[in-house]
Amino acid sequence: MFGQLLELYRLVWMFQSHAEQRLAWKDSAQARIARTRAEAQAAAQLQAMLDANPSGSLGHAKLNDPISLDQSGLL
Repeated sequence: MFGQLLELYRLVWMFQSHAEQRLAWKDSAQARIARTRAEAQAAAQLQAMLDANPSGSLGHAKLNDPISLDQSGLL
């Protein structure tokens, strides 16, 4: 009787373990997608910053420069 209960417990634990593993796979897939989106957003932001100030000399940068904003597609 005890052996049968132990086997039943192991079976239930196995199903629970597999369910948790599937959730972990789903979470990791969503994390990969989020990381890819964040990297793309960071690259776009970097490109917009370079478009707004291509020389990299921040001393001559202007905020809200309509020409640079229009060229970068932000307007």
